[in-house]
Amino acid sequence: MHHGLPRQAPGSDASTRHLLSLCGPLPERPRVLDLGCGPGRSALLLAAEAGASGTGAEVTAVDLHAPFLDELRTAAAARGLAGRVRTVEADMGALTGEDFEDGSFDLVWAEGSAYAPSYRWEVPPGFDAALARWKRLLAPGGTLVMTECQWSVPEPSAGARAFWDPHYALRTTAGNLAAAQAAGYRVLGVHELPDSDWAEYYGPLAERVRALSGAGGPAMARALAATREELDVRARHGHEYGYTGYVLRPVSAGDGDAWPARPEAAADVAAVREINLAAFGTPLEADLVDALRADGSWLPGLSYVAEAPDGSVAAHALLTRCEVDGAPALALAPVAADPALQRSGAGSSVVRALLAAARARGESLVLVLGHPEYYPRFGFVPASHFGIRAPFEVPDEAMMALVLDDSRPVPAGTIRYPAPFGV
Repeated sequence: MHHGLPRQAPGSDASTRHLLSLCGPLPERPRVLDLGCGPGRSALLLAAEAGASGTGAEVTAVDLHAPFLDELRTAAAARGLAGRVRTVEADMGALTGEDFEDGSFDLVWAEGSAYAPSYRWEVPPGFDAALARWKRLLAPGGTLVMTECQWSVPEPSAGARAFWDPHYALRTTAGNLAAAQAAGYRVLGVHELPDSDWAEYYGPLAERVRALSGAGGPAMARALAATREELDVRARHGHEYGYTGYVLRPVSAGDGDAWPARPEAAADVAAVREINLAAFGTPLEADLVDALRADGSWLPGLSYVAEAPDGSVAAHALLTRCEVDGAPALALAPVAADPALQRSGAGSSVVRALLAAARARGESLVLVLGHPEYYPRFGFVPASHFGIRAPFEVPDEAMMALVLDDSRPVPAGTIRYPAPFGV
């Protein structure tokens, strides 16, 4: 039923390219492992386009189903990529041998395959198992990219649960982000796949189901019935679940994320003030934080601290509510680190954790006025790209925006800061 179809899960070339862009710099000819590759749509794109200059990657494509690998080899040869795509018939849940030694790949890629129950995982399949099993395959600085089906509403209906719960326990974005961070990854990017990515998968599949209606024996009849049910559930409950891509990198002792970061507690308030006083040398930022705590723009849980090894506060970062032309956004300010610990990574760690928390809460846009050589490491770009401007004169490159959810429209207009900012 699935042979000859372009995809075996929701996705698109556009989403593959976007996820690739979130990985940051890659080697000139990266070593890529595509797990559960199916007929290889992603493997072909990565072989052609991944790499520092977009010159393509060396891709090892793994699947248990030999006919899919045959399709991939044929497609690679037709595109002149046969020398860049190597197919391996193997179980992605138990990768052994010299082809899969520790640190062998710059990029591990798994679109729509981590959950696959058909693979012979030695532990239950899914997102957590993939996080644990595939980390060792990454070279230093390597990146793991996965797309995962998950709930998109806080309380899924009984109808949606009746379909999904017996097959696979879906979580929310917040749950998957927490699992990734608990497994020792930092989040480089998150991308919610649009409905059009489902159409690229279900459109051809639905046509195939109609073409095969009444064909084959009892096994085909069961397969057709199960697929019809899946298509029907998506039509009725598709607004309750979707696929999201995660771009993850293992934390290393030297990359700044070794500093534990968490929401501030009541006991941290005095230490947060002292950090801001020490970092800026004036009371302005410390007073701003105190004033924002008493303002309606304060959002509980979005004031974060990073801890030093002795448990003291090493850095602080704050997000409060602002607006762009009446639409809600977040303002990142201030960000402060103990002067004795600057350039240690404590500041970067607290910012990354805070942005991940904002993303998990469903926020879509963060704005910052800051150093144009510092904040782009978190994904910020000039706000002018979106038609967003500050309410005062400021260098274009210093007023920056980060889109956390690119499935939602980005508002354009002038930023309206909370009253304590005094602008």
